[in-house]
Amino acid sequence: MKMTFRWYGLNDCISLQTIKQIPGMTGVVTAVYDTPVGSVWSRETIATLKAECDKNSLEMEVIESVPVHEDIKLGRGNRDEYIENYCENIRRLAEVGVKCICYNFMPVFDWLRTNLHTVAADGSNSLSYNHEEILALDPKKLSLPGWDESYTSDELNALLESYKDISREQLFDNLVYFLNKIIPVCEEVGINMAIHPDDPPWDVFGLPRIICSEADYEKLFAAVPSNCNGITFCTGSLGAGRNNDLIKMAYEYSKRGKIHFAHIRNIAYSGECDFREVAHLTEAGSLDIYGITKALCDGGFTGYVRPDHGRNIWGEDAKPGYGLFDRALGACYLNGLFEAIEKGANK
Repeated sequence: MKMTFRWYGLNDCISLQTIKQIPGMTGVVTAVYDTPVGSVWSRETIATLKAECDKNSLEMEVIESVPVHEDIKLGRGNRDEYIENYCENIRRLAEVGVKCICYNFMPVFDWLRTNLHTVAADGSNSLSYNHEEILALDPKKLSLPGWDESYTSDELNALLESYKDISREQLFDNLVYFLNKIIPVCEEVGINMAIHPDDPPWDVFGLPRIICSEADYEKLFAAVPSNCNGITFCTGSLGAGRNNDLIKMAYEYSKRGKIHFAHIRNIAYSGECDFREVAHLTEAGSLDIYGITKALCDGGFTGYVRPDHGRNIWGEDAKPGYGLFDRALGACYLNGLFEAIEKGANK
């Protein structure tokens, strides 16, 4: 297992010098953020990120993410051109030692929350989701926390209209088409693709969600059986779906070598589809983080881990979910769990 930390590049308010001071941190998870979706990343920009990581003795083996253009998801327009650009990005990332790419195939929104600063009893604040609030929104007049600057109103409505007649089956077929084009490149250069589950794991605004459950994973693995076709095991996203048995999935998919990357965080249920994000440790929320970690270890997991969304604590006013303090605490907690479990197993 390698412990990593999300780093938003040179403009991140959290420096690499700070990140490397977190005990047990081996590397960062980053990306190129100034290039339009679907375009080829410049070698110079990739090399700059790599050089900064090397200078701070942190590995850059995981990229999160190389975004998938909506034309690829919709199976329209210039998808083959965008897929070829994606393949070129894979090749260029492999040149600097990248081993894993986390990506998603969620239409339009790659995550949804209704509040970015839900205040807890201890005074911390974190992201939360309320399903009734989502249902009450007019899809034509959306105003969502964290997304208001992502699209203009016209752009968002045009995208939603484009997905109006796209079924789950069509979206899945477009994912398979995409993977069948890029996986041979991954196999050639030694990069694993790790698809992130849908967040939350159910349809929203009529947009189909296709990576939500064990059944979805089995369908994906059967369609594209390559070892390079794996998953990002995100406990918070999958955990929002009450029917997902995270301990079983963690064990089975790590045993089969399908978990290339793990996002580990905890959530607290507040309704059938409602939740808020909490501290990482098991007792803070509704997920058995110890049980999940043990299942990963028992299954032989050797991939990358990062503490996922943290709270804003101790007066920190950081990017929601991505402050320093709570994620650093989460990394230390997870490192402690992995060490205790692995040493216990060795005895």
